[in-house]
Amino acid sequence: MASMEKRLQKELQALLKDPPVGVNVDTDSIQKNLSEWIVYINGAPESLYEGENFQLHFKFGSRYPFDSPQVTFIGSNIPVHPHVYSNGHICLSILTEDWSPALSVQAVCLSVVSMLSSCKEKKRPPDNAIYVKTCSKNPKKTRWWYHDDSV
Repeated sequence: MASMEKRLQKELQALLKDPPVGVNVDTDSIQKNLSEWIVYINGAPESLYEGENFQLHFKFGSRYPFDSPQVTFIGSNIPVHPHVYSNGHICLSILTEDWSPALSVQAVCLSVVSMLSSCKEKKRPPDNAIYVKTCSKNPKKTRWWYHDDSV
């Protein structure tokens, strides 16, 4: 557990010192619990999400960084995107099978910003309705099918 906390402290300091454009950490949430973070993401300029603000919830298990964090959109504004379900679950390979301990919170945030920025049409995944009714609360327990890399 001590190595996880040390890693999270290091990542937090890096994010606070040099955050990616449009990414801000809610330090109040982290002071209460280092293993759960709220990160604010702003829609990138000239993207479909320009001017919109989103919240990501990171939940780190005891095996972090060897296991990926659980990451979901929360709050009243869940982005309408082909890889984001209305319950906030995100279909993004680095959050599951393509996770590597070399990745970080910053890398996840950049991937999410990139995913949103490259979107051509605001729409939910085609299986949104059934997925939201039947899924686990933990998106890491979902077996994702990465069938559309063009969005």
